[in-house]
Amino acid sequence: MGSFRRSLIGVHRILNSNRSSVAVPSSQASFGPRYRGVSDFSSINSNDTLSSDIDLSNEESKRRLFNSLLYRSKQRGFLELDLVLGKWVAEHIHSMDEKGIKALVQVLDLENPDLWKWLTGQERPPESVKTNPVFTAVHDKVLNNLNSHSAPETRATPGQPWMLTLQL
Repeated sequence: MGSFRRSLIGVHRILNSNRSSVAVPSSQASFGPRYRGVSDFSSINSNDTLSSDIDLSNEESKRRLFNSLLYRSKQRGFLELDLVLGKWVAEHIHSMDEKGIKALVQVLDLENPDLWKWLTGQERPPESVKTNPVFTAVHDKVLNNLNSHSAPETRATPGQPWMLTLQL
């Protein structure tokens, strides 16, 4: 308990100190999504603010953007999504145009549990997500894999949790 208290006091001192060894520009100080203007359920066409963040004009900026999006798709912290989404993005990102990149960013900004339930058909996605071309392509791939590699009776009924309940 004492070490926790000392840690809190140390953090408080650092946050309230007048001197700063590293100056962070105010544009980078927030911890929000990297591409501002993307809400989880906004339509792709209304994200005009994204066009200034997506720079595909030269090879270096394109490489950085692709690497960043590839990393975000492979390192979500949800193993199943890391594998499914990461592989799909690795296969398709180099053929995407700016509109496709915006759609990918919208999918990457979704919460993991919701995205997994929507991709696997456990729940119905909102209309704005359902019309996203990247979501649709990944969703089709996941459902095709499920249909070809597992029997329907071994999966949860759409909209129902994947659990067996015994009735006594």
